[in-house]
Parts: sequence; structure tokens; C-alpha cells
Amino acid sequence: MLHSFTRNHNDLSSDAGFQFEFYCDCCGNGFKSTFRNSSTYGQRNKSERAGRIASTLGGLLGGKASDLGWAIERGSSFLGDRFSNESPEWRREYEKAFDEAQEEVRPEFRKCPACNKWVCHDCWNEDDGLCTDCAPREAGYVAKARNEAMRRNIDETAEAATVWQGKVETRTTVCPKCGKPAGSGKFCNNCGAPLGTNRCPNCGAEVALGLKFCGECGSPMASSGKCPACGHQNEPGMKFCGECGTKL
Repeated sequence: MLHSFTRNHNDLSSDAGFQFEFYCDCCGNGFKSTFRNSSTYGQRNKSERAGRIASTLGGLLGGKASDLGWAIERGSSFLGDRFSNESPEWRREYEKAFDEAQEEVRPEFRKCPACNKWVCHDCWNEDDGLCTDCAPREAGYVAKARNEAMRRNIDETAEAATVWQGKVETRTTVCPKCGKPAGSGKFCNNCGAPLGTNRCPNCGAEVALGLKFCGECGSPMASSGKCPACGHQNEPGMKFCGECGTKL
């Protein structure tokens, strides 16, 4: 007998009986059929016992009894490998058990007319008559889409967020006086020289202490900033006197 059923199944059968597991084509969950005892298994045990008795008698009496015992035991071992050497009776019993197992678990599955998958009740959309792969449940799909959109919004907001607003400053780490590593303080750890910066009297650029010329415009750093008209001491970098307005 032919049956159309899920391709996902596992054979748990043994010589003693038959049992099968059938799985949903969507989620992989499944159901296990009832274990059915093999009627040929009991007959086989009887044959093996008879073979051992005949072998024992053959060893005592010799001749044909011994040959008979060997033949029966050989037949019993021949039946042991169900994949290739089982008897026709066992094979018929196996096929019948497989058919019965499919019929037993069939009510737990539905066949989707769109994709032809066999799915369990959890993966079946009753409203649309399709599996949830072909017709997702509206409430679940909306909730999933909303949460995916929320994650995208969070990621985009995090990318655009300013998480630090401090001022980035450069500090002289090599002392301009002794040329050795000076640390991160205001004075050199080796010679004590100040590690601040001067401002160029011409262009106003910051120049490390100890340098005689500006690295931006090349002007000498020795300019005092003293006004030639009124004698007022101006800050380095000023182009006009803060006291009288004379050009410096």
C-alpha cells in the first residue's frame, strides 16, 4: 500500500519490533508511533533454540543431526541482518507496521496545498488553510516585523549618537629642552622644564616651548609683544596693541 506522507522520518525498528518517528517539514518537531512487536521474532528464537539442541545432539551422535543443527543455526544468523537478509515474512510484517504507523500519526499533520509540506498543528494556519511558511499568522508576523523595525531604529540611533563631547588636545610627550620622554604632566619628569606651548606672535599658531621659530609661518618666537609706541606688553600672537592700537 502506497502512502503520501512526510519525507522526514526515522526508523527505530529492531528485530523484536517496529517503531517510527515522523517529523514536521517546517519546525522539525514530530511524533513517535506505538511500538509493535514482531511475530517472526518469537519464531526465530524458537528456531535458534532448536538449532542449539540439534547441534548438541549432533555433537553427541554425529552425522546428519550435526549437519541439521548447523543448517538451522546458519538460517537463524541469516535472519539477523534486517537490512539485507531478512525473511520475506519479516519484510511483509515491516511494511505493514510502517503503513500502520503512518496512519496512526497522520491526524497530527496537515499537508499544505501550496508547498506540499506535511506540517504539525503548530505550523498550520487554520484561517488560511496553509502552513505558516506560506501564510504566517498575522498577529505573530506583525509582532516580529515591529520588533525587527525597533532593533533597526535602535541601531541607527546608536550609530548617529554622540557618546563623547570632550576636547581633543595634543600634549608634548618629548621634552623640548632635554629631548627625553616627559610624561603627561605640565613639567618634564626628567629636567622639570615646562611642557606647555607658546603662541606664535605672527600667526598665532601653538608652538612647543623651546622652539625658536614657528612651524607654521617661520616667524621668530623671540618677539616680546611689547608695543613700540606705548610700551605695553601684549600677549603673543596679537597683531595690534591692546592699549593704544598700534600695529605690532
